[in-house]
Amino acid sequence: MRKTFLSSAILLLSLSLVIVLSGCSSQGDAAASETKLKIKIADINTNPTFRVALEQGYFAKHGIDAELVDFGTPAEGVNSLFIKQVDVAFGADFPLLNAVAKGEYSIIASAGLATDESASEWKLFVRDDIQNPEDLKGKKLSFMRGTFLPYLWDEYLKEHHVSLDDVELIGQGAFDEAYIALKQGDLDAAWFVGSALIDKFVGLEGVHELTDMSQTTVRLGSGIVTSDEFLKNNPEGIENFLAAVDEAAVYAASHAEEVADLMYKEVKQPKEATLKDLPKNIWEVGFTQAAYDSLANQKKYMVDTGLIENDFDLNSKLNLEPLKIALPEKVTYQK
Repeated sequence: MRKTFLSSAILLLSLSLVIVLSGCSSQGDAAASETKLKIKIADINTNPTFRVALEQGYFAKHGIDAELVDFGTPAEGVNSLFIKQVDVAFGADFPLLNAVAKGEYSIIASAGLATDESASEWKLFVRDDIQNPEDLKGKKLSFMRGTFLPYLWDEYLKEHHVSLDDVELIGQGAFDEAYIALKQGDLDAAWFVGSALIDKFVGLEGVHELTDMSQTTVRLGSGIVTSDEFLKNNPEGIENFLAAVDEAAVYAASHAEEVADLMYKEVKQPKEATLKDLPKNIWEVGFTQAAYDSLANQKKYMVDTGLIENDFDLNSKLNLEPLKIALPEKVTYQK
């Protein structure tokens, strides 16, 4: 009888321990789950950085439950902040400044500056009757709505003594739309970027490359923006987000083949296109004096031309504190 009682007692104790440990495990899992911050991130199909951060586990490592929301252009992604479709977006200086000029939004990091090499990736394709810039007079020129392309057109045309008043700018929502319109003859000229898209022009009848952006004076930076509300509610989460993106950018720069495989798996982008684009479009998360100067110069143009109706203090729209905590060595700009 005693032996039976002892065996029963041991069994009950074992079951109790299992239940307690299971409860602790469940509570631990729940606590871990609760610490993850859900962030909806605006993305485009040709940008590998966020996909690498997701695939390689950098977001998870830093407690970020990331959801990528794809758009036709970065500018569309930035605009989606206004309706809270996403929490964080990236883009060139132009859409970032457009966002912070509209209200309670902050630039939280630079993603890099356009070098001559990266600028050369922007190609100007025109119909065959256009053989020099002066031939653009009276023509229909494409631009992606909300992007810096009107600025690029303005600067390029001025260099060749052509005015914006001499042409017709046609706003479009995506590069594929512009490609079809140019191919069909509904447009006369358009700027394009990305090897996968540009390769479509090889052998295309009636269209040729006239120049690229490296032959102009235009060089732009890019950056990351979020709402002041999201930043205020999640300062540590933004720190972790920036740290994860930085790790992904470093990884992508040194693992081109893996990134090319990932982009083909995710969005069916040809591996050759990714391998061509990646070395020329490396993300550098941080903030420098050069990044500030790029924003300041672009803001001046936007204010002078009325694209921004009410001028504002650029420094008041820079919130770099999370970046300074996450990546202190990469913030060299001082307000």
